[in-house]
Amino acid sequence: MSITKNALIRYHTLDRCFSNPGRRYSIDDLLEECNAALSDLDSDSEGIKKRQLYDDIRFMQSEQGWSIELDKIKSGRTVFYRYRNTSFSIKNQPVNELEANQIKSAMQVLSRFKGMPQFSWIEELLPKLDQSFSLSSNSNNIMSFDNNKYLKGIEYLSELFNAILYKKVLKITYKSFKSSEPRIIIFHPYHLKQFNRRWFLFGKNSSFENITNLALDRIESIQELDTVYIENEEVDFDEYFEDIIGVTLPTNSEICKIEFTVTDKLAPYIMTKPIHESQSPLRLCEEGYRFFINVIPNKELESLILSFGEGITVVSPIEFREKMIFRINQNMNNYN
Repeated sequence: MSITKNALIRYHTLDRCFSNPGRRYSIDDLLEECNAALSDLDSDSEGIKKRQLYDDIRFMQSEQGWSIELDKIKSGRTVFYRYRNTSFSIKNQPVNELEANQIKSAMQVLSRFKGMPQFSWIEELLPKLDQSFSLSSNSNNIMSFDNNKYLKGIEYLSELFNAILYKKVLKITYKSFKSSEPRIIIFHPYHLKQFNRRWFLFGKNSSFENITNLALDRIESIQELDTVYIENEEVDFDEYFEDIIGVTLPTNSEICKIEFTVTDKLAPYIMTKPIHESQSPLRLCEEGYRFFINVIPNKELESLILSFGEGITVVSPIEFREKMIFRINQNMNNYN
């Protein structure tokens, strides 16, 4: 049984009622209190029925819950509920098995972010949970993430994360794939982003006016400098990536409407996993299906389109269509 936010609110509401020595609560009173608490959280909540309330009480009494002990005091035809020990509260109880399993599952998800300094404690805490609650038999991984733990540069994540958090200027030795020799960059870091299983650092390069990004797998060394940090006052990174696919924002580029056709075979994949958030609904056409997106064209978009192979065709604009034709012809030349 999973504990949702609404369930937690109900349990803690019942806990407050059961431990209140100044008032007696019937089942109708308890239902009213629980629904009032749910309404405070969500004004549109329809509340719960008595059947759910009885289920909640049984769960709290179970070993999977908190093993609460209730007195049921009958007055006439009405039964009132309270803790047998009025000093008892579920807030004062150790973590139960269900809660421990949920905490452990959550931490196993968080532990996938290896290299981040704020998550390093998780690796130490998981064995303690196993020992305290005998959870080893349930310790199989349930979820996997498409990460690349062998990626070069991943060892810099912690240092870069802290540099952004504490606003430190960095001296970075960086060697791009296009350069034969590394170069020194004075960098004011603002944001880390993962794309296509690679990490990128965004910030202010002292040599350029605009925001730039560095691929972590091309960083050779990092040194912290004791110089004045330039604050980020020009970019909202929640919006920065809205109009592009990936991490490359071309200079002097504008958003354009790019129209595609896709085959019947590819269409379900495009429907269920849109290329971009601006993607229009797919509509039938002679070639299969037609749709469009509104983005700034970049190399990541080109690579994504090429990855769909013969299942997709760029219709317009003509300039972007011709660029894709050129790249496809270049690819074909490799096989001639």
